Amino acid sequence: MDGAESTADPGGAPTPDPADPCGAPTVDAEALRRWVTAFCIIRFDLERGQVVEKSFPDPPSLPPEKLRVAAFSSFPDSMSHHLPQNRSSLHDSLFSFRLNNSASNSQSKDSSFLYGFVFNRQRQDPRLPRGGEQKSVVILTHLPFLALFKLLLQILGPLCFDIGHSALSLVAGHVAAWPDPVVGQPMELPIGNASLKIHLPPSPESPSPPSNLAIPHGLFHSADLFQSFRGIILRLWDLWELVLIGSPILLIAPTPSQCSEGILSLVSLIAPIPCNSDFRPYFTIHDPDFSKLNSLPNSSSFPSVLLGVTNLFFLKSLKNIPTIISIGNPNPNSTRTLQTNPKSNQISQFSPTKFFNNMKLKREGPLCLMTEHKEAVWSTYNGSTKPDTAVLNRLVDTGLGFRVSESGSVVNNEILRRHFLELTINFLAPFSEYFRAKNPSESLSPYVEAPAGELGFGKEEFLEGLRNRGPGKFLAKRMRNNWLDLYKRFLEGNNFTPWFKKRRENMQKEQERIWRQARMNCDIIKLMSKMSELEKVDLFNAIERFFLREIEIQNSETGTKESVPMIEKMKRDLRTVFDALPKDTQELLLSNPKRASHFLDLS
Repeated sequence: MDGAESTADPGGAPTPDPADPCGAPTVDAEALRRWVTAFCIIRFDLERGQVVEKSFPDPPSLPPEKLRVAAFSSFPDSMSHHLPQNRSSLHDSLFSFRLNNSASNSQSKDSSFLYGFVFNRQRQDPRLPRGGEQKSVVILTHLPFLALFKLLLQILGPLCFDIGHSALSLVAGHVAAWPDPVVGQPMELPIGNASLKIHLPPSPESPSPPSNLAIPHGLFHSADLFQSFRGIILRLWDLWELVLIGSPILLIAPTPSQCSEGILSLVSLIAPIPCNSDFRPYFTIHDPDFSKLNSLPNSSSFPSVLLGVTNLFFLKSLKNIPTIISIGNPNPNSTRTLQTNPKSNQISQFSPTKFFNNMKLKREGPLCLMTEHKEAVWSTYNGSTKPDTAVLNRLVDTGLGFRVSESGSVVNNEILRRHFLELTINFLAPFSEYFRAKNPSESLSPYVEAPAGELGFGKEEFLEGLRNRGPGKFLAKRMRNNWLDLYKRFLEGNNFTPWFKKRRENMQKEQERIWRQARMNCDIIKLMSKMSELEKVDLFNAIERFFLREIEIQNSETGTKESVPMIEKMKRDLRTVFDALPKDTQELLLSNPKRASHFLDLS
């Protein structure tokens, strides 16, 4: 879950107001945009293709070409269309996609990416044209809150099919009434008779990871990591490294649900490091970025992307991508057994059959998926991290079937997430010395600029020091002799610089806060007790400089309540220092008209 808890109270879905047959409340569009860009019902028309049947707001605040791409991304590819072979049946699925939104004219608060969360219903009926129909209910938003919007879709999706288009405005009214999103905090969001209890993931801007391991440390904490990769569980450590260093990955699965869950699981794997790769949970040939990727010369390196696809055409069009993963099962009702319990021989015992099957898969390459779907990893990457057998031995035996009990999956996800969080934090430990704030000395004046606090960082010097010190006890037991190569790749990858820069910025802000508090607590009389007259004049000038800066902050948009007591404290300190100076020095200080004018306000 994206939160420690993510549930809907069993009160039921919202219902229309009897006094309003349409159930359409007046909706504050600006308030709605804090959470959702648009709600859409999209129908697959046999003649016209994907058609936006209804939206709220109508029309949505999106360019037509962006809405068209979103509509294409809201349905399974025809080549991955697996409906149950019953005479008449319904098949509901939830999945998500992410579109480049940088060129959009949408609201400024929207990010450069647009997320789509989809409830897709496929109905098979021989009486219908072509034997079936399908329709999707879609939430378009700038917020990557997977757990929240999944819960909301589980209410909105069925409601749209029960009461029709009015469900969009009905639910939009409830969402618009929600308070502002508070990232990194638990929230309870009412939706009719239901209540969505959610712990929103922290912002990438947050100063440091939460101390509680049970709450989200990054995006997509609710993605089902275990179920997505249980068939290739031993390769999970290699995948952690690949995402960590920003290596391109193509993930193929039979359904949009499986591929989007897989990609979001990969993104969440390196928390608390924000994933700076361009990730697309469900990517189709209709996405404008496909033509850019497809036209890359064979000699050029592949950009840092994580692509989730179902269309096997990508195997040929993006054949130069260095890592291809195949997960999932074409038939969700299959009882094909998987050895997920390491005690049962997948891990602790060598299997010649498994060895030769793996060699055969590697020799055949990913194009073997054109004839039969198999779970496997094809990669040119040589990893540094060994699978942790202690973690694997703790995984709950889920019965070996493909359909995992919810409780078993929750337990296994918790085990895996805690391990990879601990692994990532220990991997980042050698960088901690570059993020230590410097506290002011009690014997020195806090009325000086806070030191930069930045220990100069050089990649070569860092690697040399790390080589001499070693990886640390935790990593030493879990990594191979080539462990330093992982650090080299991380420093060269696209995740390191944004993460390192943000941590340094947060450290500098924390240092400013510490020094500001030291000025608030400063005993000015004690500080002056051993100062000469010249030093007291310098102190006066220093306090005045910070005093004027604090007034400027208070008058700006960034001003806070803390500025008021800080200004009052500095006023007293200025007066105290001024009164301790000889008369002639006081007159000299007041000879500056600007200083004299604002100094009169201190009286």
